Amino acid sequence: MRDELRGEKLGGSFLVQQLAYMMLVQALRVHLDQASRDAVGWLYALADPQLKTGILCMQANPASPWTVNGLAQHIGMSRSIFALRFKERVGESPMEYLTRWRMLLAGDRLTASPEPILSIALSLGYESESAFGKAFKRVMGCSPRQYSRHGNQRQPSNTVSNGNPKVVGSNPTPQPLSGTPTPDSPM
Repeated sequence: MRDELRGEKLGGSFLVQQLAYMMLVQALRVHLDQASRDAVGWLYALADPQLKTGILCMQANPASPWTVNGLAQHIGMSRSIFALRFKERVGESPMEYLTRWRMLLAGDRLTASPEPILSIALSLGYESESAFGKAFKRVMGCSPRQYSRHGNQRQPSNTVSNGNPKVVGSNPTPQPLSGTPTPDSPM
């Protein structure tokens, strides 16, 4: 990799970037392989094929009217086992995870686009700007309007008990996982 950085061969910078991605993936794999089976967080939950499918479904279609029962059926689990395993592995309930994911997406759009708040709310599965605003304030710590004006200047206040960052006014750029299924796709 050092030779590619020093050289001026065609495609060298592209090759270095791809090698860096490969190293990151390998490091994550080693970390997950060595992690305790009791480790908590969405990254650890991805090691469970059924939970991974549930997480990917929510990320691919955040506007879908997901329910714990609907997600459990989609991935072939009972509602109670799915809810329990999700909470144990992710550190929050499926609906808390979904709400947080929606708010991360909303926060990104509020600071990066001129879209009206109502349009963002509807596109993320909320039926009204009011319902969206209440959920946004609960998760992000301020109203959508405040966030759109000052989102880049606010700092997260702390973390929640599961080790995931408590998103209060930060400006994350959410990235869905690759290979994301849709609610209608076969398992």
